[in-house]
Amino acid sequence: MKTFPLPFLTVAQAAAKQFALVEALTRHFNGAAFLSGGDLGLVSGLGRPRDTARAEETLADFFGQEDAALLRGAGTGAIRAALAACFAPGDKVFVHTSPLYPTTRISFEELGLGKAEGDFNDLAGAQAAYRGSSAGGALVQLARQRPEDSYDYEKIIKALKEGSSKPLITDDNYGVMKVERIGCEAGADLSCFSLFKLLGPPGIGCVTGKKIWVEKIRKTHYSGGVQVQGSEALEALRGLVYAPVALALQAQVCSETAERLGRGEVPGVKEAVVVNAQSRVILVELEEPRAREALVKAETLGAAPYPVGSESRYEVAPLFYRVSGTFLESDPTLADRMIRINPMRSGADTIIRILSRALEA
Repeated sequence: MKTFPLPFLTVAQAAAKQFALVEALTRHFNGAAFLSGGDLGLVSGLGRPRDTARAEETLADFFGQEDAALLRGAGTGAIRAALAACFAPGDKVFVHTSPLYPTTRISFEELGLGKAEGDFNDLAGAQAAYRGSSAGGALVQLARQRPEDSYDYEKIIKALKEGSSKPLITDDNYGVMKVERIGCEAGADLSCFSLFKLLGPPGIGCVTGKKIWVEKIRKTHYSGGVQVQGSEALEALRGLVYAPVALALQAQVCSETAERLGRGEVPGVKEAVVVNAQSRVILVELEEPRAREALVKAETLGAAPYPVGSESRYEVAPLFYRVSGTFLESDPTLADRMIRINPMRSGADTIIRILSRALEA
């Protein structure tokens, strides 16, 4: 199988991201403020907690954007808020021909949005399809939706934005702090992602990009009950500081594990490849269709049997799981012959041991 995972940061590059985030943080918080537990409520003139506003300013600064908003609903909530701000019911949104991520598909249905499609793997064809469509804007997902997806999201963003003032949103989940530039840094109008996937508190998402759209989102989230409180905002920033290096180590383990499996270190493995599905993982194809049984055994050997936030702070042991829903939609037989492994905080030796013993059993 030939796959096209997103390029990942080295540990040194990830450390530079960490240092840049701390630099931005010191420009918006004094030392005592960041050591506090965070404030609560709708501060006059801000409409949100003061520490939440400071955290949003820090994130906008770090990503080099005009504005940022912290939201409830994690990545799904961020994407839904961006879609609602940029489009009206009945509008068409230009997307890749691969199946939409399930929660994104639900957002389309609930917001009354239609689809116009183009193959992002064909840059010129996608650009022509977009220009010839009646779409009011576009949505680009950084992570892969099918194993064979090979598009360069930066080139797609540039091609779709060329000569167009229509809003372009990117789904940056599984890409933030893993790639050099996320969607908004590459020219998109809005980037949407989950901070829960970046060692932050459950349920917190972020939208960053053009102020005109972020302000529109903020106005629809004025109620006290939907505010991200200052304590949660500070917690999200603290987690984000540690995310890039942890994710770079995780990416290294993915590559090492795939290489060792490719050399035949575990009998019963036909092939192992690294892919972004949606997070950066190892897809292990078995010689026999025993994936379901192997997953059951792997749990007894210490592997996590299901995700929590897909790389959240709660996930430490390696995840042994079925392939993603969008991959299964493109080929249902993968459920019986393929396993998805995310190292989380583990090393390659732990993954090899669990997989070897699971297949032996």
